[in-house]
Amino acid sequence: MKMLLVRKFRLLILMVFLVACTMHIMIDLLPRLERRGAEGRPACSCPPPAAAAAPPPRAAPRWPSKHTLRILQDFSAEPASNLSSQSREAAEKAADGGGPAAAARPRRLIAPGAPRPPPPGSSTAAAAAPLAALFQHPLYRAALPPLADGDLLFNVNSDIRFNPRAAEQPEWQNEDNEEFLPTGETSIDSYPNWLKFHIGINRYELYSRHNPAIEALLQDLVSQKITSVAMKSGGTQLKLIMTFQNYGQALFKPMKQTREQETPPDFFYFSDYERHNAEIAAFHLDILDFRRVPPVAGRLVNMTREIRDVTRDKKLWRTFFISPANNICFYGECSYYCSTEHALCGKPDQIEGSLAAFLPDLSLAKRKTWRNPWRRSYHKRKKAEWEVDPDYCEEVKQTPPYDSGTRILDIMDMTVFDFLMGNMDRHHYETFEKFGNETFIIHLDNGRGFGKYSHDELSILVPLNQCCRIRKSTYLRLQLLAKEEYKLSLLMKESLLKDKIAPILYQPHLEAMDRRLRIVLKAVSDCIEKDGYDNVVENDFNTDVNTVATER
Repeated sequence: MKMLLVRKFRLLILMVFLVACTMHIMIDLLPRLERRGAEGRPACSCPPPAAAAAPPPRAAPRWPSKHTLRILQDFSAEPASNLSSQSREAAEKAADGGGPAAAARPRRLIAPGAPRPPPPGSSTAAAAAPLAALFQHPLYRAALPPLADGDLLFNVNSDIRFNPRAAEQPEWQNEDNEEFLPTGETSIDSYPNWLKFHIGINRYELYSRHNPAIEALLQDLVSQKITSVAMKSGGTQLKLIMTFQNYGQALFKPMKQTREQETPPDFFYFSDYERHNAEIAAFHLDILDFRRVPPVAGRLVNMTREIRDVTRDKKLWRTFFISPANNICFYGECSYYCSTEHALCGKPDQIEGSLAAFLPDLSLAKRKTWRNPWRRSYHKRKKAEWEVDPDYCEEVKQTPPYDSGTRILDIMDMTVFDFLMGNMDRHHYETFEKFGNETFIIHLDNGRGFGKYSHDELSILVPLNQCCRIRKSTYLRLQLLAKEEYKLSLLMKESLLKDKIAPILYQPHLEAMDRRLRIVLKAVSDCIEKDGYDNVVENDFNTDVNTVATER
């Protein structure tokens, strides 16, 4: 009798297991069946407005609505989807025409539209366009050293052959034997703009000062059709990889905070939000002439049509839901802030974000990751060695690669760059492996900058204060940007107005950059007074440029 009961129990367990497996298989097959029957079926049964013609039927989402709290509404088919009463465009339109929307704007933001520039021959042209005047200054017209074949990341006249889809998506299988040839056999004008950006990278810069391909690439980032979206793995906060119709790719960081919100004073630097507008502003801060930040542009994304409906990432798709305010939301998967409580919500399905152009794939151009010598402890109580040892820089300067070449000066440039933004999160940096140690540092991941405009984090300047070294070109440009006619905040304001989702920075952030610039110059001045000009300022360009720049 006992054996019979044991056998019946085992049989019951086996049947439960088989039923569970069957249900699991059916759940996996259901999305494919859903997709097959999706064509021709409208996504919304709501009748169209009486005055408008009925819209064409839309395909249903890729995966069934069983993964969401309730059926997702397709706001993209509604007239108010792209221009809602809560969107930036509607607010600006109402503000231009007066009314309550214009009267209810207490924020001190940069004006969304720049005034019309005066004619080129007018006497006020220089004053109205400080950015153009800046780029005419000798400091911003100095030529690079002649480039040899070894100074180029890609040799256009070589036999390198690759397809853009294979370059950006290693798992892609080339079924049609299509090839892109960055060789002399085809005109470079026929390449997509992201490829022009890649083949323009050299030992000294990511892109040249006035490369037309960069402006075209920025336009692509905000206008190219998004064909697929996936979550970036391994991140502490949610980031999406977006692929475009021309096979280019970009990293999308969605908006998490409004522009006027400061980082809470009780937040540690390692738990701060990553801000989309900080990524955009960091690219424009290359006014300092570093040209080490990959191109970044802001974009207003339709979460329904441009994320949910095109993603093949089931984990991402399952996190979409509709909020009590009837807005489309999602939260994805990451270490921090990926939960229903920290969901990213559109209005109703529009969301801002930054799109940073991808660097060349690692299979084509390997990059080396370096630990920042002045890396923070990333601990609530512990301090890093540099925070307790005032002579820490002397130890660093005896350690490769900082004991020779220009790497220590690159660290000083990065220090100035981060201090102007208030970015404390620079734990590692990257360089292109092909160029060895004689190349620039790539300024990646700037999302934790511009968090506080009312506080200057002086600990970011410790590398400069300890080492007392700076490039002469950097020092002269900082002095130039401190002058009234080339004021950094005015130049940034003008440059940021070019972005599609301007205003980018809250006005106090611009004013904070001017204040921090004066602090940097004071730190360099103190070093010069202590150690002497020649021991602090490293001359990195020829005498002719130096003489003209100093006289102006």
